[in-house]
Formats: sequence, structure tokens, C-alpha cells
Amino acid sequence: MSNQNVPTLYEWLGGIDALNRLTTRFYQHVKADALLGPVFEHMGDDHPSHVAAFLAEVLGGPQTYSAQHGGHPHMIQRHLNRHLTQPQRRRWVSLLLETADELDMPDDPEFRSALVGYLEWGSRLAVINSQPGASADQDAPMPKWGWGEVKGPYTG
Repeated sequence: MSNQNVPTLYEWLGGIDALNRLTTRFYQHVKADALLGPVFEHMGDDHPSHVAAFLAEVLGGPQTYSAQHGGHPHMIQRHLNRHLTQPQRRRWVSLLLETADELDMPDDPEFRSALVGYLEWGSRLAVINSQPGASADQDAPMPKWGWGEVKGPYTG
């Protein structure tokens, strides 16, 4: 099979509608979660759709997040001085994956490996950027995640 016939991760999971379902349900769970609820207690109603647009772009979908919200530097800024912890990060990742299972999103090993890879990388970056003294690089490129390949700000 040639590369032009391989769907992006975004296409494989079902596009923006699937991502909006995922993030909407996920943040319902987050609000009720003892560890994560307090972190997101002031979350706006548009937060799930912003996260869906960000994930869409990272996973090979339209560049809506960059066009409307300022790309990766904006996402980094949203995490500055949040003082996120490793237990919170681990719970965020596991709860998102549990929600993906709840919604019967693709669970084939190749897709889940790629998704987990991004969630682990991105959530660890969020923790680093949430610590005192962190700053947002205004030129940070949007990460691009694919099938077993990484193209992020630190990988070229």
C-alpha cells in the first residue's frame, strides 16, 4: 500500500465529530474526578471543542486550532504556572483512554500505540510547561503525529 492511501490518525479515528464526542464526554468525567476536577473547575464550556481542534491538527486533520487559537505556543501558554503533577498527568491520560474505550473509538494496536505515544509525550510536555519559570516559545511548531513517526518541536 502506498503512503497516499494510508489515512491520517485523524481520519482513522473518525474526524472532528469523533474528537468532539471524545473531548465532551472526557471533560464530563474530568469534572467528576477527585484528582482532576479541581484543576479544571474554572474550565469554560468551549474547552472541550478547543482540545478537539488541537488534537485534530496534531493527528493530521485541519489546521483550525492554529488558525483560530494561535497554534502550539497558545497551548503552551494555557499550561504556564498551573503546577501540574505526575499523578494528575497519569490520571488525565488514563481517563482519556478509558473514555475512548467507552465511546468505542478505534482500539487496534497501531492506532492506540500512536495515540498513547502522543498523549504521553504531550502530557509530559504540559507538566514541564506548568512548572515555575517555564515560558512559551512563540515559534514552537505544532506537533504532527502519525503512524509510528513523530514530528514535533524537539524532533525536527
